Amino acid sequence: MTTLGVTLASPWSLAFLPDGRMLVTQRGGALVIVRADGSAVDAVVSGVPAVNSAGQGGLLDVALDPDFATTPWVYLSYAEDGPGGSGTALARARLVGGELRDLQVIWRQQPKVASGIHFGSRIVFRPDKTLYLTVGDRGQDDPGAPTTRFAQNPATTLGKVLRLNRDGSVPADNPAFGAAGALPGLWSLGHRNPQGAALHPGSGELWLTEHGPQGGDELNRVRAGANYGWPLRSYGCPYGAPVGDACRVGGGTHAPDFEEPASYWVPTSTAPAGMAFYSGNKFPEWRGQLFVGALAGRTLWRLELDAGGRVVAREPVAEVQALGQRIRDVRQGPDGWLYLLTDEGRIVRLERDG
Repeated sequence: MTTLGVTLASPWSLAFLPDGRMLVTQRGGALVIVRADGSAVDAVVSGVPAVNSAGQGGLLDVALDPDFATTPWVYLSYAEDGPGGSGTALARARLVGGELRDLQVIWRQQPKVASGIHFGSRIVFRPDKTLYLTVGDRGQDDPGAPTTRFAQNPATTLGKVLRLNRDGSVPADNPAFGAAGALPGLWSLGHRNPQGAALHPGSGELWLTEHGPQGGDELNRVRAGANYGWPLRSYGCPYGAPVGDACRVGGGTHAPDFEEPASYWVPTSTAPAGMAFYSGNKFPEWRGQLFVGALAGRTLWRLELDAGGRVVAREPVAEVQALGQRIRDVRQGPDGWLYLLTDEGRIVRLERDG
């Protein structure tokens, strides 16, 4: 394991450019390009949209267009201000040298709310070049909060996964939720704060991690039109409840009314963040396995899945746990190593000893 030389300010997400350099978001609003060897920042990118960096907000995820080599669009999720408070937004722009040009805001959370938490914000492209965007419930649905069950309401985009075309329009084959006022673009609902997302390399399905309340963090296999239960079900408990299972929200068990998580963390939270399925050749024994960063747990989880997609083993990576840093994002590099982005401002390369 090698900690690279660059030091960043509250980094949130990382994407590899075709030349091996790294495009990194910093929550305060800066988008930077880091040298391929990780030694220093090469450039601070201009033209980034204005962000609200209060609380958990700011400049969040970054993803490259599937056709970036010929049409260099970069996609950014972030917290933006507007009527009623703030909300998750999605924009795209062309990266030309160290500048974003032709910026377009292609999607905005509905409604905006007066909250600084639970933005979600992961962007994942599918093989068909449509994209998923995860959106948190913005803290509106926690037990004890004045709730209107936003995550269960298809007339809002809080607590949802969206599927969009690259220009922000809605694919014709998205699921229909059949409820009055249902907004376009919804893929699934009943999510709390999905801060990690990745495609399974075999099935092409979206998997995501989301924060529970006090315990109950989930790994979910996301299916079209499915409901994942929040805030009606959780294996977690309201904040301040005695540690145990008697306080689980809605009794905990999701089925048969909602989708059961593929894995969950109890009795306390690990706060799962960015995630990646490993498909490289540096760790052949890990190929097909899932790696999930943890904030409260300050580690990297390794999850082994069987051929049917069932989680059969889960353990923290001891070397990363000893590092003691909050793992915000996990990416497989073009060199086949795993790269970790930490809240402490470091890029760590997980590599084989010797």
